[in-house]
Amino acid sequence: MKKRIVCSMVLTMALVFGTSCSSKETVDVQETGAASTAESITILNIKGEVAPQMKVLADEYKNQTGITVNVLGVDAGVDAQATLKGYYLSDQMPDIIACESAGFGNWEGLLVDMSDQEWAGRTDAAYIDETYGTIGFPYTTEAIGLAYNADILAKAGVDPGSITGPDSMRQAFETIDSKKNELGLKAVIAYCTEPENLGWSCGNHIFGAYLDSGLSRTDTTYLDILNDGGKFDDDRFSDFTRMIALFNEYSDPDILVDGTYDEQVTGFASGEYAFITQGSWIGASLTGDLSDYYSKAGNFEIGMVPYCYQEGMDTILTSAPSWWAVSKEGQVEASLAFLQWCSEDSAQKIFVEQAGFVSPFKDCKYVASDPFAPVISEYISSGKTSSWHWMEMPEGLGQKGFAFAFCDFAKGELDEDGFLQEIKKIASDWYAKL
Repeated sequence: MKKRIVCSMVLTMALVFGTSCSSKETVDVQETGAASTAESITILNIKGEVAPQMKVLADEYKNQTGITVNVLGVDAGVDAQATLKGYYLSDQMPDIIACESAGFGNWEGLLVDMSDQEWAGRTDAAYIDETYGTIGFPYTTEAIGLAYNADILAKAGVDPGSITGPDSMRQAFETIDSKKNELGLKAVIAYCTEPENLGWSCGNHIFGAYLDSGLSRTDTTYLDILNDGGKFDDDRFSDFTRMIALFNEYSDPDILVDGTYDEQVTGFASGEYAFITQGSWIGASLTGDLSDYYSKAGNFEIGMVPYCYQEGMDTILTSAPSWWAVSKEGQVEASLAFLQWCSEDSAQKIFVEQAGFVSPFKDCKYVASDPFAPVISEYISSGKTSSWHWMEMPEGLGQKGFAFAFCDFAKGELDEDGFLQEIKKIASDWYAKL
């Protein structure tokens, strides 16, 4: 957010409608009309798939406190930030808003710093801005890593705990490949580089392993290097490249270059691959639309190992896909009290057991039925997670830039050094246009 103009988009709209953004920016938390005596608060929910569970949450909070929580929804496909700007300009801003990472830039100086809240010490997934502090409350978390079919690894005699670096990863791949026929596999790994529709996978999520694998959640070393005009740490990226070359070598050639997301995930659900380069979000498909495939494959246990392209990298990448934030102009104290309650036992039970969320709180005792939930919860509770700093790259760089280099590398049009040079060129050209 440090590079964004304060409240610029809202200000533009405000000028059109004759509303002053600058006057709203000066509001301090202490000056608001927020009070613990509030009878109701309003929250924006941008995850329509859990609207019924949000009602359960609101009802339970009223039962316990007497305070009504009015839940505003956003229909699928509707721009949530545009909706929020409309609420703002009509003086109907919700007390608690929802933001993805890029959305916080629209509300600079208008959100409450929650650094002093008790819940902030029990999670690594809060949204923290270097200027404005802890401004985002996480209500769920997702993970990126090398997911695996635990049944296949066990049958192949591969201990996932032994995969701690590039040599052991290659050894595991070679062992599984040598037993591919008896295991009934099409390939060792389901890895797709099709850029037009799957560019977000390689360009953002897998590239994110270069930026963050093995680092503390606050370490932005490689993001900072990248943001310095599109530069790279050549040694680190070369190690990363060798892992990608391994994926190219052992992936299913039928889906490597032009496969679809559905083909990739359905194949994994069917037990055709030992590994897959997708994140925890596919768990909902395995137990939902693809449940028949998953059931026929034995409802196998799922695990996840880090993208350990350097020895000793022991973190998976986790983040909240979006956060709740408290408006300084709303019912601040009542909103903070609600979010604190959301981090505690009765609310966490609803989030996890009814909404199917993976809790971002280290002391949560509930585990969702999602097949990824147990392993992610273990990584979170042990503090073995890195952040998603790919979300802070320039818009489109990964999905519409880097993704094409991954595909060309998979096609054999680039060798390892050529892949590095192409990634560098894409980045340099992209930053030059900013």
